[in-house]
Amino acid sequence: MNKIVKLPPRNNVAASDTWDLSPLFPNDESWEAALKEFESIYPGYEKFQGKLADGPDVLAACLKFDSELDRRAERLGNYAFLKSAEDQADSTYQRLVGRFQSVAVRASEAASYIRPEILALDDAQLQKYLQSPELELYRLMIERLARYKPHTLSPREEQLLAMQGEMAGAASRIFRQLHDADLKFGEVENEKGERVELSSSTFTQFLQSPNRDVRKKAFHQYYEQFEGHKHSLAAMLNGSIQKDIYYARARNYDSALGSSLFSDDVPLSVYDNLISSVRDNLPALHRYYDLRRRKMNLPDIHHYDTYVPILSDLTIENSWQQAVEMVISALQPLGSEYCNALQAGLEGRWCDRYPNAGKQSGAFSSGAFDGPPYILMNYKSNVLNDVFTLAHEAGHSMHTYFSVKNQPFEYYNYTIFVAEVASTFNEQLLSHHLLENAKDDRQRAFILNNEIDDIRATVFRQTMFAEFEKTTHAMAEAGEPLTIDAFQATYRKLLEDYFGPEFVIDDELSLECLRIPHFYRAFYVYKYATGMSAAIALSQRVLNGGDKELSEYLGFLSGGCSKYPLDLLRGAGVDLERPEPVDTALKHFGNLVDRLDALL
Repeated sequence: MNKIVKLPPRNNVAASDTWDLSPLFPNDESWEAALKEFESIYPGYEKFQGKLADGPDVLAACLKFDSELDRRAERLGNYAFLKSAEDQADSTYQRLVGRFQSVAVRASEAASYIRPEILALDDAQLQKYLQSPELELYRLMIERLARYKPHTLSPREEQLLAMQGEMAGAASRIFRQLHDADLKFGEVENEKGERVELSSSTFTQFLQSPNRDVRKKAFHQYYEQFEGHKHSLAAMLNGSIQKDIYYARARNYDSALGSSLFSDDVPLSVYDNLISSVRDNLPALHRYYDLRRRKMNLPDIHHYDTYVPILSDLTIENSWQQAVEMVISALQPLGSEYCNALQAGLEGRWCDRYPNAGKQSGAFSSGAFDGPPYILMNYKSNVLNDVFTLAHEAGHSMHTYFSVKNQPFEYYNYTIFVAEVASTFNEQLLSHHLLENAKDDRQRAFILNNEIDDIRATVFRQTMFAEFEKTTHAMAEAGEPLTIDAFQATYRKLLEDYFGPEFVIDDELSLECLRIPHFYRAFYVYKYATGMSAAIALSQRVLNGGDKELSEYLGFLSGGCSKYPLDLLRGAGVDLERPEPVDTALKHFGNLVDRLDALL
């Protein structure tokens, strides 16, 4: 009889393998008490309403109140979110999330007058305010806010938009519940003859099986569920896109993409140049797919053949402790403070380590000003990429660690744009470390293959996603209905361009556009590609440099949001408004493909 492998229920997971959320709240009861306190405090916004023009001291008091409330909200929201991620099917914590979001929306509604009142100040009065000592802490915040004057509405209109907050997130929440809790994919027999539950978290594990029949079976079985729900999923994705367009139009932006780029002060040319550069280098990617087909002795190549290592007979097993030790060793160039703090956190309980039934798929880092920078993993000892995922999420967490240490609450929370640099930088150091310590050419080829696939997934694949987001939002803005057929046709054309003429594209793959979580919070994914491009340049700079280069990189990690993202990166030594970082990453990719071809 075949062995059946199922994920354990959450209550069977050893406490030592889970994160410790007590620094946020000791238990649910203390969270409940804090939520009630929050509810009793936020009506205090009312006392400042209509009075922000009375003087800098009044505005400073209002912003101090707002900041303190935000800090309370961050802690409440982080606890509820992390508890819900432990088991998406546990309604107790879904309820906590819902209750917090409801209160947070009401608090946001109560505070919605702040922006329009500040922006109603005439320029001379605003400049006078900015020179006052009472507003010194908030000067940068106010200067940034002034940029939004053309995109800020009347107090009543701002209140109405704030009231829509919970409703606006409906499509994303429905998708997450369907994807992580309600969709059931059955079981698949793996290469060991074990019956293993197929889920969003085990899908990639199946695609890394050395047995092509297992990969093919898992691929087709997984997408059966998306085929069966494609119309509902298309409606969710359309709803998310329409929400983006609505808010962009309501705030007088030219487009949803322009609205998204505005907050980071990123010019549209950065987005467009990324797509252009990647498209110019697609022949190198097509050459890699042909190399993969040849070296795996395949008659043709499908999507389910692109995740398994080419040297699939070479397995590298790493326990959790070994993975931690490997990551810490690789990150030694970042210095003792970085490595000692990270090691203490990973050997302690910053991280929720292994898969369990209902647990949110994938991985993330969720830090806050109060409490450790937590990491969610679904770690599997036989998947080398999970070691890289650990290094990646550790990069986010240590970015939070340094920003919290060096910035006040108001400026610690770095943007996603720079976050992806800190995470992929760590992956570059890990790959460098493993290549330096490889035992032989086969192991070296295995690691090269892994780095190539990482760049493929982070630069090429995420750029394809970014192009899909840009195209579908532009279609909707032009009044073209986003039906399931429109989504599939658009995505199919991108698949053909990015995978090349010799790649076999299964019909089900066009449904992939419905299952990418980032598509439900659009214009995020391009930051992965720009982030890795910057990370490749910066990692080479640190590895080949000295104290100055390391100090500048740690200064970048410590910067929070005290400067705009492109300025923070320039301070670290890379300029993303120029083509060199992306071109360097793509040239590096081509060189890695050449090295791998020579070794195999």
